[in-house]
Formats: sequence, C-alpha cells, structure tokens
Amino acid sequence: MRPLFKLLMLFGMTAYLIFAFFTFITREDTAQCRNLNIVIADSAQATLITGKDVDLMLRKTGLYPIGKCMKDVDLVQMQQKLQSDPFIREAICMKTPGENVNVFVVQRLPLLRIMADNGDDYYVDGKGFPMAARGYEADLPVVTGQVTNDFVKKRLIALGELLSQDDFWNNQVMQIHVQPNQDIDLVLRVGNALVHLGKAENFDRKLCNLRAFYEKVLPNVGWNRYQAISVAYENQVIGIKQHP
Repeated sequence: MRPLFKLLMLFGMTAYLIFAFFTFITREDTAQCRNLNIVIADSAQATLITGKDVDLMLRKTGLYPIGKCMKDVDLVQMQQKLQSDPFIREAICMKTPGENVNVFVVQRLPLLRIMADNGDDYYVDGKGFPMAARGYEADLPVVTGQVTNDFVKKRLIALGELLSQDDFWNNQVMQIHVQPNQDIDLVLRVGNALVHLGKAENFDRKLCNLRAFYEKVLPNVGWNRYQAISVAYENQVIGIKQHP
C-alpha cells in the first residue's frame, strides 16, 4: 500500500504544480499592475533625481505600468529609458506578487558644480561624467573661472575627491577658482583669506600644510588676520596680512 500511496501523492503533487503554473501564467496574462514602487538610493546625499521625476519619465514615454496587463509591462525598456537619464547611474525594475512593479534607482552622486566663465553650468561626478544643472541644488564646491571640461576631468576631479573624503575640507571649501594660467584658488567658509593652491598638483600635500596652518597658527593670531594664504610652494605656507 505504501508504494501505491506514495505514487498517488506524487501524481497529485505533480498535477497541482501543473495546475498552479498554468493558473499563474493565465493570471499574469490578464492581471493588471496595481502599484508602482520607486526607491531612490542615496536620496539623503543628493536629490538630483526624485521619485516624481521617475514617475513622470515613465508616463511621458508610455512605459507607466499601472493599469497595464502585467505581461505587457516591459521591464527592459523601462530600465533602458531610466538609465538614459544623465542623473541615473543604474535602474533595476522587477515584478513582484500582488501585481506590483518595483523600480530601484541608483543616482549619480555629483562631486563638483561647474560654473565657468564661458557659461558652462553643470555638475560632474567622481568619474568626470557631466550632468546638466536643471533646477536642483547640491551643497558642493563650485568651480569658477577659466575652466574647461578637459581640465575638470584631468585635474579637478582628484581635488574634489580629496575634499569630499575629508570632513574638515568638505565643510570648509565653498569655491574653487581657476585662473587664466590654470593656477587654483580656494574660497573657504571660515576667515576672509583667499587660499592660493598654485598649480593643479600635489593637492594632498598642499591641503595637509594648509590644515596645519589653520589648526596651529590662525587660532592664535585670528581668523581674519590674513587676506591671502599661499601653499603653492613645497613646504611653505605664506600669509599676506590684511591692510591696516
């Protein structure tokens, strides 16, 4: 009896699985999408792309899933469309039980904002990828002056990375100004002194010397004692005093 019972159980389970499979397929063919869930990664760090932006993008391109049969929801097209936006680094779209479509978006995190003398106005991420400024604001160092896209990628990305990875400089540096000879000046939040970095090289050493000056000298003589501070030369910090 036991072998026969096991055989009947196996037959019953197989029949049930076949029935459930075809029921699911049939339901997916006819069931309509009920919910669209959008998650934006790193939204606390930057808001250059929002859930409303993603929603609107899908509506404008006819890819909005709610109300469509689940079988007609094209996840590949949704991902490709979203990833064509310069502010989106990656998009993952998936269907889940309950007639849900979930969209997970990884946004590009801007490193610097470029506002050059030639009229260029855009953000750039850590890989040098440009993103047009379009009404959103990010609290980042602003690069001004005689700056080109090539100079940003080859020289300023390294400086931006150093600033962003150090809490002290990340909070201090407001502006990076590029002079016509490509020397670099910094405008800081604390004090009135313009900081002259000089050539776009040896940023780590120059910032280390500048920080030592800020921590050991300025607290003793006053934050507004100097109108300019230069760390352009090796192992030197030169302060130019304010005029009386």
